[in-house]
Parts: sequence; structure tokens; C-alpha cells
Amino acid sequence: MSRIEVLKTCKLFIGGDFPRSESGRHFTPVGKKGKPLGNFCLASRKDFRNAVVAARLAQKGWSARAAFNRSQILYRIAEMLESRAAQFEAELVLQGSRRAAARKEVARSVDLCVCYAGWCDKYQQVFSAVNPVASSHFNFSVPVPVGVVAAIAPECSALVGLLGTVFPILAGGNSAVVLASETKPLSAVALAEVLATSDLPGGVVNILTGHREELLPPMATHMDVNAIVASDLTAAEQTAVHSDSAGNLKRPVFHATDVADEESPFTILATQEIKTTWHPVEASIAGGSSY
Repeated sequence: MSRIEVLKTCKLFIGGDFPRSESGRHFTPVGKKGKPLGNFCLASRKDFRNAVVAARLAQKGWSARAAFNRSQILYRIAEMLESRAAQFEAELVLQGSRRAAARKEVARSVDLCVCYAGWCDKYQQVFSAVNPVASSHFNFSVPVPVGVVAAIAPECSALVGLLGTVFPILAGGNSAVVLASETKPLSAVALAEVLATSDLPGGVVNILTGHREELLPPMATHMDVNAIVASDLTAAEQTAVHSDSAGNLKRPVFHATDVADEESPFTILATQEIKTTWHPVEASIAGGSSY
């Protein structure tokens, strides 16, 4: 008798836990040679709202950590990806990649993680400034995280595009709610399992699987999301996001190039605000505080 394969049930990743979709729906994407990749939860608007709540609760603590500590945590994720390279390669092959391309994509993904881990405690030195003013004050400008970022992983690459989208957000002290690739979601679920067993606090990254056309509107209109990041939206989708984001002045960030090719602090700056502080020269000399 031929056995019936037991397909993996792939859940959402919200607040460090793995809940099913509140709607009870699922979808079954297919990979190489039409083979089902698993039963994936089909995230709803309610699931997205729950993920935003988890991200908001986690963001303050994440941004308050020392930049060096955030760097250590992201580097630890790179270590875990490296140790599970064979699994990620096999899953990329299941999703249609050739073996050599899968091996290259996993290596590139680990390198991206290491890159942004290294930038965690350096980008502020690059983008901060002491500004000339006409009064007896010191004037400083420093980048600070915008808060909760909704991110849409590109469809073209299952793993490296996902990490290239998410890691600049994390390096800058933001939390993220990420919509995985709809056609290649298996790598995102495996990444969630890595994050759940890493040092990353629960809620800093939340991963949803589902349909882009269903979740893009609530991502753009949600009043507690501070920015939305994507790299492969159509012109019509970008126009809709710009319009829907106006309600709370949400920042739309559309990467013009493949995020897998980026190793730049400017991708971190995209989800930062610039905070300016004035400090009296006399108070500084006397040991006073800034205001």
C-alpha cells in the first residue's frame, strides 16, 4: 500500500506564539512539479490586527535595548540560519529553486543577516549630526525608529528577499508585521521557527501567510502602523498604499531595487525618523540637562 503523506500544518507567528488563523481558513500552495508545500493558515484582517498589537507591545523594549545587544541577537539568528542551511536549501528546492541557486540564496541570506547585525551600532554614527545654529545652543540630530512597520516580502525570492526586507527594520529598533511570499511561504515559516528559538523577544517579528490583495488594504489603513515597506508592488498597488496611508501619515517605503542586493545603512534609515535636540551651552557647562 502507498502511504498518504502527512502535510505540515504551517501556522502564523504572532507575539512569539504559533496560533492558527482566527478565521479557520487555510490554503495549499504548490511547489516543484505541483507538489503541495503544506497547509498554510490564511491570515485575516483580525490576525493582522492581533499582530500589530503584539508588535506595538514589543517595540518599546526592543528599541530600548543597547544597539550592541540588538547586534548580538541578529548575529545569533545568522548563526542559526547557517546551522540549518541544509533545511532551508531543501525547502527552496521544493519551492522551485535549483539546488545550486538554493545553496547560493541561503549563503546570501546569512551574509545579509551578518551585515545588518554589524550596522546596528554604527548607522547612528553615519546619520547623526551636530548642526550649526545662531544661538548659544548645541543642536543634535539623531535617527530614531518610527515604531511598528508592516512589511511585504517580495514574491520573487522565498528567503533572501524576506530577510532583506525585515532585517533593516529590526536593526533600526523597529518591530515588524511581515506578510510572507504567497507563492513561496515555506521559508518564512521555517524562519519563524528559527526566531522562536532565538534570543529575539516575542512580538518583535510577526509573520503572516495569506493573500496580498486581502491584507494590503488593512496594512495601509491601520492607524497604529507607522510605516509600510515593500519592493515589488505594482504601480496601482503603490498608488493605493499612498492614498490609504494618509490617514495617520504612515510612511510608505518602496525599494527601487531588489532588497537582496542591498547592504546599505540607507535601508535602515528608510524606517527612521530624525529627532533634533537643543541643549543650552551654559547648561552644558554647568552640568544642566537638555530640553
